[in-house]
Amino acid sequence: MPEHQDPTLSPGTTYFLGGGWIFLNCCRFQSVNQTSPTRKEPPATDGQTNVLETQRLTLRPLTMDDLDDLAPIYRDPDVRRYFPEGTLSYEETRKELEWIIDVYYGYGFGLWATIYKDTGSFIGRCGLLPWKITIGQEGDPSLSAASEHPLGLAGSEVEVAYLLAKDYWRQGLGTEAAQAIVDYGFEELHLTRLICLFDPANRASARVARNIGMMFERDVELDGELVPLYSISSERARELRRSRGWARDD
Repeated sequence: MPEHQDPTLSPGTTYFLGGGWIFLNCCRFQSVNQTSPTRKEPPATDGQTNVLETQRLTLRPLTMDDLDDLAPIYRDPDVRRYFPEGTLSYEETRKELEWIIDVYYGYGFGLWATIYKDTGSFIGRCGLLPWKITIGQEGDPSLSAASEHPLGLAGSEVEVAYLLAKDYWRQGLGTEAAQAIVDYGFEELHLTRLICLFDPANRASARVARNIGMMFERDVELDGELVPLYSISSERARELRRSRGWARDD
């Protein structure tokens, strides 16, 4: 996506939409047109297999062994309805999975395998995605794919993303996963502001955003289109956790 060359902006400089933003998005994923870098194992997780758990879900790092479980979900046209690139083939899913492991995990987080505790079934992938903030064609902040050579989060934003197999819709699992990931971003990564970003037609995503306390703020450019942006501050999230009995003593 070409950048807008505004004379008041320094060429080559990355601009922030806001300090420490996270984008929550169940309907989009960065298209992986690049060739994946040299394969390598995911970084160590300090001896802990699981990243986080909820009442019904376990989230752990993805591996290439998850390809056969992920591919049927990515082939489902209902699951992929709001993705600009639509459904993915087995080979396209493999490339995306490699990108998640080789690039996103280099940032210290990424998308994680989502496991339904009662059965141990792989039901999707949820987690955190980095985005680079640039200037769009109209001079407003825009999103572009993260670099495959991470140099920390300076000049980047982080998205909370979730995708579940169709058999697990309408059970509150999307909200359950999203809330846990938002809490992880605030409490473990110490971010100060979270964002929900989704296709305007995706009412389910809008409902999840409202369920976790986010409110509409503005439209933002993504892939050349304007999409609604919902937001919540860490202070508001803490107040909501207190009111629900979720706040930590520390």
